Amino acid sequence: MAREGKTAQRASAAQEALTRQPVPRRDGDGSLPPTDDPMSYTYTTDLAAIRAVVHRYALAAGLTEARAIDLTLAVSEVAANTVKHAKSPGSLKVWHDAKEIVCQIHDEGIITDPLAGRRQPSLDASGGHGLWIVNQVCDQVEILSDATGTTIRLHMTLPPG
Repeated sequence: MAREGKTAQRASAAQEALTRQPVPRRDGDGSLPPTDDPMSYTYTTDLAAIRAVVHRYALAAGLTEARAIDLTLAVSEVAANTVKHAKSPGSLKVWHDAKEIVCQIHDEGIITDPLAGRRQPSLDASGGHGLWIVNQVCDQVEILSDATGTTIRLHMTLPPG
């Protein structure tokens, strides 16, 4: 019986995570872009263009080459999910401040698993590896999914200086 109670608690917390707004950052900047004009890009299938845009922007923001490649991989994985599952165009916004770079991907698809990407999938699983990898390479990943679609924010801390 106690085990069932814990499962019910986890399911309730999972449902809450699915419907919550993106979490404000610890430094109080909130969830909106800190600049008036974030870089925006709409895509349907051209993932090569998405990767090129993110890589250039990440380097210009101050990420090292290795971290820029990680961010590019993460954005590419999320954008590929849009192409495969959402069946609608996706939008990418990228912005940065002195502390971090953020890539936000939005589409009209819905993620029903509130813990998507938080659990390591088995090696023989047919899916789930992309979002798990995203969570491994980014410093913070926020997922908001509701009836209006899914918004995923990928955060990477910029090196000092």
